Amino acid sequence: MTATAMKMEDVPGPSSRMLTLLSLLQVHRDWPGDQLAERLEVSPRTIRRDVDRLRELGYRVDALRGPAGGYRLAAGSDLPPLLFDDDQAVAIALALAVAPASGADIADSAARALATVRHVLPARLRHRVDAVGAVTTAGEVRVDPDVLVALSESVQRRELLRFDYRPDGDDRPPRRVEPYAVVAHHGRWYLLAWDPERDDWRTYRADRIAPRSRTGVRFVPRAVPGGDPAAFVAARFKGSEADDAWPCVGSVTVSDEGATTLAPYLPPDAVVEASEPGRVRITLGSWSWTGLAGVVAAFVVDVRVEGPPPLRDAVAALADRLRAASSG
Repeated sequence: MTATAMKMEDVPGPSSRMLTLLSLLQVHRDWPGDQLAERLEVSPRTIRRDVDRLRELGYRVDALRGPAGGYRLAAGSDLPPLLFDDDQAVAIALALAVAPASGADIADSAARALATVRHVLPARLRHRVDAVGAVTTAGEVRVDPDVLVALSESVQRRELLRFDYRPDGDDRPPRRVEPYAVVAHHGRWYLLAWDPERDDWRTYRADRIAPRSRTGVRFVPRAVPGGDPAAFVAARFKGSEADDAWPCVGSVTVSDEGATTLAPYLPPDAVVEASEPGRVRITLGSWSWTGLAGVVAAFVVDVRVEGPPPLRDAVAALADRLRAASSG
């Protein structure tokens, strides 16, 4: 039973009542004083005393003006004790457990936070978290969390961002862009921005960004193509302009036995379906027809190209190149 579902008979004393009050303040932005008093079946004076106790514990509870008055839980300067229901507590613990795989350089902090959360979990919840047995490792590329915070703040402020960018160790002049989103994609973090000098959208690896001092210059935001920054970044990595889809898609057929052999090695977005008797159609995509021909050539079974024509041409051209290469 969560704190918000408690009835008065479940709240024998001030401490338990304060937990219920805190839970109510956390899930509702503004609470009139008389509604809180009615909900907890106490007097408005008791509510005022309980609010004062919460403030002494570090919670910033603002008083609302008006005929009936009221209260609002606001962000404070310190981190007070927090109250979570069972599902929230498990979600936080699991998120901390897999944090090292996020690409942000927070493995040590996440491990310490997880140990703290796990220590205070009831046995029934600790068992649920431990049963998952998540084992993760930090990726080869990690991003300073301070950089992620700086980029995100620029996005929220709609402020031009100046930064040094050193791909592959090459020094280049500082960039000046309009930041729109910080996106996590396949274990790495990217900044999606509009580059006025190139008059185009650009993605920058966050681990290669060194933010400079704030510019203080605001910009008028433009619409991200497709409206979804994460989908737009994913599309760019597929060679597509806006849609999160491969620009080149083709199909081949293999025998039933061949399909069984290839199954563990096919890309996650490959479509496998029955074709003619004894054969299976595999549809997959790539950033170019040459790239897709290379994927098909890597199949270790006999393949029949079904189409479209650009894929047949690319496979034929690749076959000619391989024959020429093997002839010495």
